[in-house]
Parts: sequence; structure tokens; C-alpha cells
Amino acid sequence: MTWTPPTARQRLAILSRTRSVTLVGASANPARPSFFVATYLLSSSRYRVNFVNPRLNELLGQPVYASVADVPGGVDLVSVFRKHDDLPEVAEEVVKAGASTLWLQLGLWHEAAAERGAEAGLDVVMNRCVKIEHARFAGGLHLAGFNTGVISSRRRIEP
Repeated sequence: MTWTPPTARQRLAILSRTRSVTLVGASANPARPSFFVATYLLSSSRYRVNFVNPRLNELLGQPVYASVADVPGGVDLVSVFRKHDDLPEVAEEVVKAGASTLWLQLGLWHEAAAERGAEAGLDVVMNRCVKIEHARFAGGLHLAGFNTGVISSRRRIEP
């Protein structure tokens, strides 16, 4: 089986049927992308959000699990914030946990990990941010990363 990148419509379908998002490599550092994604998903999505990082016990008031297998209630979409060399091992862990989607965040591309996920029947997304995609489809994308409520890109002229 050869993995092919999902289209925008396919990514929308993936996010629409997703019930939980598990962030692997979640960080408590507010400067890290995973922290920003975590705060967005908790405040602006309907997803049950889980965190995986063996070095943390709690993040944003939520428990953090040592591995994907430890997440109670099973996993659905697993969004990965790990270095390139860790991706095959993470993909295997995601497959074994019975996830439906392996999502590699911006900057992450690993053909073997994608093939492993696809062979196991998972939807696989690479080099895309789950927060950006969710916000884009929900109509709340802004360059600063949040919904301003402004529809026009033109500056408002005061009367």
C-alpha cells in the first residue's frame, strides 16, 4: 500500500469524525507548539483532549500519560510532536493502541511511519498542524492563531 496525502476534504472528514485528540510529546513549556495546540484544542474544540509525555504528570489541569497505551477510553486521532527518529516507534505504538488517525505535526514527514499507519488502516496526515486545520475548517483561522471575529482583511475606517 502506498500512502498518499489526504485532500482538504478528506482532512475535514477526519476532523469531523474525530472524538478525541491525543497529543504525543505534549509540553508544559508555553513556547512550544504542542502547548499552543493543547490550549487551543481545550478551549476551542469539542474534542476530548489527552496528553502523552512520560516526563509530566499534569498539563493544563489534565492528567498526562506515559504512553498512548495508557490513555483511558482509547484513542482516536493521535497528533505527534516528536523528533523524526522517534516516528516509526510512535507510529507502531499508535497502531497497537487502535487509533484511527496518525497525524504528524508541521515539519514532520516520515514515509515509513506513514506506510505503517496506512497498512494498518489508519488515516495518516503528515506535515500539517491539527490546530491550524481545525481552525481553518471552523472559520476561525487568524495569523495570530486565534479567532478575532473580523471577517474582512481590510482595515476599518472610522466615520
